[in-house]
Amino acid sequence: MVTNFEQVSKTLEEFDLEEQPSSVLEEKYPNLKVVQSAVKLVRTKEHLLQTEDGQTFHYRKLCICSGARPKLLTQDNPHVLGIRDTDSAQKFQKRLSKAKRIVVIGNGGIALELVYEVEGCEVIWAIKDKAIGNTFFDAGAAQFLIPSLGADKKDRSLPYKRARYATDKTGAGHSGASGELGSALGPDWHEGIELKGAVQNSSGVHVEYECAVDKLYTQQEFLQSKLNTNKSELGLWPAYVQLTNKKIYGCDFVVSATGVVPNTDPFLSGNNFKLAEDHGLRVNDHMRTSEQDVYAAGDVCTAGWDPSALWQQMRLWTQARQMGWYAARCMAADVLEEPIELDFCFELFSHITKFFNYKVVLLGKFNAQGLGQDHELLVRCTKGQEYVKVVLTGGRMVGAVLIGETDLEETFENLILNQMDLSRYGEELLNPNIDIEDYFD
Repeated sequence: MVTNFEQVSKTLEEFDLEEQPSSVLEEKYPNLKVVQSAVKLVRTKEHLLQTEDGQTFHYRKLCICSGARPKLLTQDNPHVLGIRDTDSAQKFQKRLSKAKRIVVIGNGGIALELVYEVEGCEVIWAIKDKAIGNTFFDAGAAQFLIPSLGADKKDRSLPYKRARYATDKTGAGHSGASGELGSALGPDWHEGIELKGAVQNSSGVHVEYECAVDKLYTQQEFLQSKLNTNKSELGLWPAYVQLTNKKIYGCDFVVSATGVVPNTDPFLSGNNFKLAEDHGLRVNDHMRTSEQDVYAAGDVCTAGWDPSALWQQMRLWTQARQMGWYAARCMAADVLEEPIELDFCFELFSHITKFFNYKVVLLGKFNAQGLGQDHELLVRCTKGQEYVKVVLTGGRMVGAVLIGETDLEETFENLILNQMDLSRYGEELLNPNIDIEDYFD
């Protein structure tokens, strides 16, 4: 459940996520019934769905919010773990407690959080890009963050003013016997989970850039292979990873953090849903799919309308919440036959999170997405304290990355939304001796 919701600015939101038993919702909303079962099939022409536990439901309106599933390196390999829901996070914690070395594959949000949080275990981090955090950062921001991997962890006793996801002791939201996924983890999934390996006072992250996994071996497969020439150097491990840069690492297990795929499979058979290129359910600006009376929101869907010049879809908790809220309003408006306009949250991309214990705010075209060469960057960096980057096109701010306690997010949001011509200010825009908040107040 979303709790402690706070509207930080016009588009930026902070909230906590708490996993609670479904009975809490049913007690709060008497008209709500929660059924804990996977969907077996949907027949859109008949407006009905069946669940795996044998129940049949007829609907007037249906909203699919089934999220996404991990894009694992390989299926059914006991040495490969994906982290997606509470169960998988706890399984990871249990495996990690006995591990001396793990290999992490991927460069997204979960990989970034994981490599920083793990202690008492060596981490080999393989990424396909030239810099860490390529989904969120440019190379400059990556260089700002890299020293944090080897530094002592900062005091984390400070209160978190952002989305938190607590593990649930009642079993609510966990994967069922059929193996279906539980709800996706929030951005603070590691809070409350001790991520410590088996080696006391031993931690370190080694990054392998511009590579991917070429082949995975079990111990037996590796010992029988022709690659087993440096047995003493590589050591004896439960699993071995051969990367495309020809390097080989032994490890206790591999964490596959290589993104997600929209979880559409349960709904496609017998229906005519239009899918986007990324296999998400294509929705229009009222969150409707191509099937009558069926809506979708969150990671399972893909925006099929012409987006604002300052917004792009990313499969993040903040957008999932916004889409779900807007989809509910659209469904209600349709039933009441009332008009509804595209919500303001789709006007400007905005996201607050935390990486390497730094507050991170992303606004608009923060990585100059889709701008080609028609842009310029202004950067201000104070080592160990803050990294500020703004993206300008035609003298107008269209994006920003703020790392650290900059207190610039609301000012920059307004400058992006107002599209004020900033040409006359030049590099003075990021002059640390000028209080920009007062300047543009």
